[in-house]
Amino acid sequence: MDLKKLNDDDKMDLCRKYYIGGFYLLPFLWLVNCIWFFREAFLRPQFTHQAIMKTYVIRSTIGVLVWFIILTTWVTIYQKYRVNWGATADYMSFIIPQGVP
Repeated sequence: MDLKKLNDDDKMDLCRKYYIGGFYLLPFLWLVNCIWFFREAFLRPQFTHQAIMKTYVIRSTIGVLVWFIILTTWVTIYQKYRVNWGATADYMSFIIPQGVP
């Protein structure tokens, strides 16, 4: 999508939709929101909805960072303690490693 072809109201609407979409367990939308709308929110000269767009971009960035921290923490804990958890960890796995741990 080319943001240059959209007017300011459409950009604001799209930014809001991506922000709200991130709450439906789609943090990738927050990442896209941060990347696509950073210039519009922070580097472009003042326009009508810029303050609201800045809020959406900042909150999207915070959301992406929180999701990244949670996911990284979970992966680290799982990798470290998978063997100790026994069958419970195997039920959580899609691919069960073969062999002696």
